[in-house]
Amino acid sequence: MTHKRIDLHMHSLFSDGELLPSELARRALVLDHEVIAITDHVDYSNIHTIPEISEAIDDINSNWDITVVLGAEITHAPVESIPSLADKARELGAKIVVVHGETLNEPVVEGTNFAAVNCKEIDILGHPGLITREEAEIAKKNNVALEISARKGHCLGNGHVANIAREVGNDLVVDTDTHSPDDLITFDRAIEIALGAGMTKEEALTATIDNPRKILKRNGVKF
Repeated sequence: MTHKRIDLHMHSLFSDGELLPSELARRALVLDHEVIAITDHVDYSNIHTIPEISEAIDDINSNWDITVVLGAEITHAPVESIPSLADKARELGAKIVVVHGETLNEPVVEGTNFAAVNCKEIDILGHPGLITREEAEIAKKNNVALEISARKGHCLGNGHVANIAREVGNDLVVDTDTHSPDDLITFDRAIEIALGAGMTKEEALTATIDNPRKILKRNGVKF
């Protein structure tokens, strides 16, 4: 059976990505994606821009056989601001809210993972690096999925994240954190990345098929 790809963490040129929303959607469609979420980086300086791509998203969804979802990634913000930023992102129309987790590749503020998993408005903790068991347990309680990242640098913690998630029972998702055309991947490549993190084939399929669908349905996204 051929499965279509769902990727809930991507960036357009409305933050630091290289592509317009339509370019991103077109390349994803060619690679057999069913759903993508455009989750541009936000803090209080630019969170008001979230609705600016909604018209383009509506246009794409009306004309192409792919579902594009409006989202946001709260990035390098003070940990104290994460809950209010998440609330604001929802108010502005974001259906998927990601937090830029404590990746091993960037100097993310300590405590970001903890703040994110304690916020019920967060859907995904992106590239959470050396997430603790306590944080994983809170994430499970609050339905915050943990990300297995395909992105260079951010992927360094994948094995640790997969192991913690198996012990605790967290939902995992495999996302690309796409910024440029070459970052997009096929469904089969997503499975390989999950397997490379030490996940079983069954775990990989759950992370690439079931868990993203669960998040979308919970947020009322039709696809």
